[in-house]
Amino acid sequence: MTPMLDGCTPWPEEFVDHYWAAGHWQGSTLDNLLRGWALQYGPRTALVHGDTRLTYAQLNRRVDRMASGFRGRGLRPGMRVVVQLPNVPEFVVAAFALMRAGLVPVFCPVAYREAEVPELVRITQAVGYVGPAVHQGFDHMAMAAGIAARWPFLRRVFTYEEPGAESPFGGLTTDPSNCQYAPLGSLDAPPGPALPPSAGQVAFLLVAEGAALVPRTHDDFAYQATAAARALSLTEDDVYLAALPACSGLALGGPGVIGALSAGAAVVLADGPDPEACLPALARERVSVTALTTAAARSWLDALPAAGTSPCALRLVQIAGTPPDRAAAERLGTALGCRVQQVFGLPEGLLTLTRPTDPGGAALATHGRPLSPDDQVRLVDAEGGPVPDGAPGELLARGPHTVRGYYRAPDRDARSFTADGYLRTGHRAHRTPDGDLVVTGRLDAD
Repeated sequence: MTPMLDGCTPWPEEFVDHYWAAGHWQGSTLDNLLRGWALQYGPRTALVHGDTRLTYAQLNRRVDRMASGFRGRGLRPGMRVVVQLPNVPEFVVAAFALMRAGLVPVFCPVAYREAEVPELVRITQAVGYVGPAVHQGFDHMAMAAGIAARWPFLRRVFTYEEPGAESPFGGLTTDPSNCQYAPLGSLDAPPGPALPPSAGQVAFLLVAEGAALVPRTHDDFAYQATAAARALSLTEDDVYLAALPACSGLALGGPGVIGALSAGAAVVLADGPDPEACLPALARERVSVTALTTAAARSWLDALPAAGTSPCALRLVQIAGTPPDRAAAERLGTALGCRVQQVFGLPEGLLTLTRPTDPGGAALATHGRPLSPDDQVRLVDAEGGPVPDGAPGELLARGPHTVRGYYRAPDRDARSFTADGYLRTGHRAHRTPDGDLVVTGRLDAD
C-alpha cells in the first residue's frame, strides 16, 4: 500500500483489501476521474456561476493548465496549499488542479479569519495560499501577508479577483518576507509531463469541528461522492445547486459538486444559501437537486411566498440538521413540489441518508441508513457499552469513507477514535424499530 501523507493514520491492511475486493475503492485519483468525465461529457455544461459557463472539456483544460502553472511556480507533490475561496468556478478549477499537480489542498471556509487561518497554515506547513483579494469587506491579502511574515514557509500567494474588483497585482510581486504574490488567473501554462499521485494518497484536507483537519484520500472520497450520486439517482439530465459552501463535505461529496460531475450533471455555484440568491436560480437553471441546512430551509420557506418563481424542475432537496425537523421538511417539500431527504454527514466521512423507496414517515423524520453497505455503526453508552434497542447513545462509525485519524493530531486521535478504529462522532443518536438512525445533536450540547 502506498504510504499516506506524513501525519495521517492509514486503514489497516485487511480493511484496505476488503474495500478493494468489494469494489468501493477503484484506484483512480479524483483529477484522473475528471479526465474521464471530460471525455464522456465533453460538450455538456459542467459549471455555472452567474453568466459564466464551463463545459466538461473546458473545465478539464483549465485544470490541466493551472496544474502546470502551479508546478511552474515551484510547488511540488505533497506540499500543502490552503484554498479559501467562495463558491466560484475558480474553487473547482484550483481544487482539481492542485490535486493533478500532486499537491494537497487544504479547504478552508471563506468565513475564517485571523483566529483560524494562520493556525491551519502552521499545522499543515502550507507553502501556498489561494484566496480572494477582498471578500465581503475583508482583506484576505493583508491577512496572507501577515501569515507569511509569521510563517516564512508560506511563500506563494495566489489571489482570486472577483469580477469588477480592481486587481491589487499587475504581475508577480514579492514582499519583504520573500513571499511571492500573483493573480490566480496567471497560472496558465501548457500542460507538461507530471508524476500522477496514487489514489491511496491524501487528496485534500477538510476542516472538522474544532478546526481539526481531516485527511481524505482519492479512493475514499471518490467512493463517497459517486455512491451518494447513485443513491440520489443522479444523471446527466440533473442540475445540482451548490448552495452550501463547496468546501464542506456535503456540498463537495454528498453527492455535492464531485458526485454531480461524476454523473455528467451540471453544477450551479451559488454565492450562498440565501433565498434571494438561490430561488431565482432554481427556475433560471432548472435546478433538480440541492442541499440545505435546516436553518437555510426555513429561510427558503419564509421567502417562497414573495419569490414569484416556479422551480418546476426541482425533484429533491437534502436537509442536513440535527434533530431532523419533520414539520419544516414537509412544508418545504409541499411548497417546492419535491421530495425531501434528511441527511447527516461529517467531514470525517460518515454519511447517512434516507432512500427514495423509504416510506414518508422515515424519509421525513429520520436520517436513514449509512451510505455504504460496509459502513459499521455502533451506539454506545458513556462507558462504551452497547445501548438497548431504541435507546440513545453516542454514534460510532467506521467504513470505507470514514477516516482513521486526524492530520497531525495524536492527542485528538486518542480521544476521538476507539482502539479498533471507530470514530467517536460526539453525536447522540437512536435507532427506530425499522433500523433507521435519528441523530439528535451533539453530546456536549446536553
